[in-house]
Amino acid sequence: MKRQTKIVIALGGNALQTSRTRPTAEEQLAVVKKTAEILADIKCTFAYEMCVTHGNGPQVGGILLASETARDVVPVYPLDVCSAMSQGYIGYHLQQGLAHALARRNRRLPVVTLVTQVVVDPDDPAFDNPTKPIGSFYTEEEARQLAKLNGYAMKEDAGRGWRRVVASPRPQRIVEIHAVRTLWNSTIVVTVGGGGIPVIEKPDGSLVGVPAVIDKDLGAARLAEDVGAEILLILTAVDQVYIDFNTPGQQAMPHLSIDDCKRLIAEGQFAPGSMLPKVMAAMEFCQSRPDRKAIITSLDKAVDALIGISGTTISQKPNTVQVQLN
Repeated sequence: MKRQTKIVIALGGNALQTSRTRPTAEEQLAVVKKTAEILADIKCTFAYEMCVTHGNGPQVGGILLASETARDVVPVYPLDVCSAMSQGYIGYHLQQGLAHALARRNRRLPVVTLVTQVVVDPDDPAFDNPTKPIGSFYTEEEARQLAKLNGYAMKEDAGRGWRRVVASPRPQRIVEIHAVRTLWNSTIVVTVGGGGIPVIEKPDGSLVGVPAVIDKDLGAARLAEDVGAEILLILTAVDQVYIDFNTPGQQAMPHLSIDDCKRLIAEGQFAPGSMLPKVMAAMEFCQSRPDRKAIITSLDKAVDALIGISGTTISQKPNTVQVQLN
């Protein structure tokens, strides 16, 4: 019996919440239910084994802000604990919505969230150069006030406003990867949420959380590599990768080779904290095996992209993985 293709699906922020500055948990749940319908369509349309990962930038920033705002009455939670909280409640919403969407299609599959730690290098230079946006958007004046009052590092985020930024070290090792592999054949696992809870490993083998947020796309690439996936599907706010984005000469790129990606990165075509980590994650995933491909597209174009009529495919060679339909 031929082994089914393995796919890791990485959900961006637009798949998890509304565009409102401070959405409620109920509003997020409503968005996640729509996202779950598309995930269920993927599971029921293609002969794929799948797991799901997700970002947590807005959510972890909101949890941290709430904790810091209430510092006079409750202890402030460290950032790694906030990351664990965001994994739990985003995963809860996803597993609830996806299990229901699958059941409506007569596919009663268990969906489980696994709170996941990811080891990072304590000497990673990212700790001295915070770049990962978290939380809400602010005007430049609001950002300057927050930086002055609270000592936050604030940066402009791809033309959308100013956000707080924190360190974003590269993922080295997924601590719970053996549990993910064990669950794989019987369960859809929601794992490595928010790139994973960043921890460092002490000489005695113990793990200690650190104040950082791992990029979820790089975390997804690490996960896809470790489970032996053939496809990494990165879902974001745009339907394709573009060069000269948001200019009159904007051009969609249906397919990119690894060499194309390297050249465009060197040209500064992709914004840090936005498209750049997605393209880098896609490159890292594809470069070790010619039968792999990464796809970058929007949530509503996910099925079309897997068929090959939308999105941007990144691979060593075009069309190396054929679509399998149920």
